[in-house]
Amino acid sequence: MKLLERRPTLYEEKYGVLTEDFYAALMSGKLAQFDAYDQTRSDFSRWKGIYETWQGRKAAYEEQMKKRDLVEAMRLQPAY
Repeated sequence: MKLLERRPTLYEEKYGVLTEDFYAALMSGKLAQFDAYDQTRSDFSRWKGIYETWQGRKAAYEEQMKKRDLVEAMRLQPAY
């Protein structure tokens, strides 16, 4: 999940907006004018996919954590 959290920063830096703002604009149709540009359309598609995958995994994690005790869920490694 951490990798998915980091990947959108590439697009955030490139386009100058946070992922949540990009996604809201995309879903409301405000970015339709950029569909004519292959690179932008490709970037937006990837960015949207990464964000939706992250949302799904985060929701699954949160649901799982509601059912488990935090201490039991932690992977503790012995100190050497």
